[in-house]
Amino acid sequence: MTTRLTVLLFIIVGFTQLAKAQDPQFSQFYANPLYLNPAFAGSDRCPRAHVNYRNQWPALNSAYVTYSASYDQHVDWLEGGVGLHLMDDIQGDGAVNTFYADFMYAYTFRINRKFYLKGGFQASYIYKSLNMDFIYPDMIHPLYGAIYPTQEDFIPTDDNKGFFDFSLGLLGYTGNHYFGIAVHHITEPSESYRENSDAVLPRKYTVHYGTKIPIRMRGFKKGELFLSPNVIYQRQQDFEQFNYGIYFNRKSIVGGFWFRQNFKFQYDSFIMMLGFIQDQFKFSYSYDLTVSRLRNATLGAHEVSIGYTFPCRQKRAKFRAISCPSF
Repeated sequence: MTTRLTVLLFIIVGFTQLAKAQDPQFSQFYANPLYLNPAFAGSDRCPRAHVNYRNQWPALNSAYVTYSASYDQHVDWLEGGVGLHLMDDIQGDGAVNTFYADFMYAYTFRINRKFYLKGGFQASYIYKSLNMDFIYPDMIHPLYGAIYPTQEDFIPTDDNKGFFDFSLGLLGYTGNHYFGIAVHHITEPSESYRENSDAVLPRKYTVHYGTKIPIRMRGFKKGELFLSPNVIYQRQQDFEQFNYGIYFNRKSIVGGFWFRQNFKFQYDSFIMMLGFIQDQFKFSYSYDLTVSRLRNATLGAHEVSIGYTFPCRQKRAKFRAISCPSF
């Protein structure tokens, strides 16, 4: 009962007029590239598909579970890439369900023989639904259960809401270096169930940079071992986070460690990831070890990703694929 009430309190706060929503987050950033930045659409040589699953704070009885699937490919005659990203975010064990359908196009600019820019545009449709069968805390009698009428001043009369959204992204890469900027929810659409409310979906700003460093040492052949340090900064409304970490890659094995914090040096999570790549197939698992004051109640987050790159003919010489981490 205590766990259920905790989940309901999170949901009720989300209905208040002054509440500002935040997007779901993934820890395997590059295993879900279209969600990180729409300019990643078509950035690989061949078509690819990704499936992702995240269970955040599992101790709260499936309070936050997110599913994601995407497909993208480069199209020569469009001089860029196209992509489709679908995501289902389930909160409060189904009390709030948000479905995202994102369509994106990223045009490729060839600056010179080694440096490329991709400009991405994303159009989205977001559909929110409520399950009003849950119980508010003020309805519960300590002995007889839910017997009281709720005193909540706002109960939605329409439990479904859909709206359109738009985002932009920029991606630059040369050799083993890559960077990007993305702005999601440019129009800040309203997602409130109350009329004339200022509860909008705030803009999310993302800046990311990384590099891939080949390691040459005795006992390793050329191209067998790589290190890839990365940083990602994100801000949405008053919430901000700074992610920094490093991947290591030897043949088919990929591992990584990340820290997540804000600029006030308040640490949130330590992220551990291990993945496997074989031919066109890749699989990885990561765990967010919560290091904030919530650590005793939430038990971190589990995340799994699966990716597949479809066989294709070699692209024209002027196309260069981005060299970034797989996860």
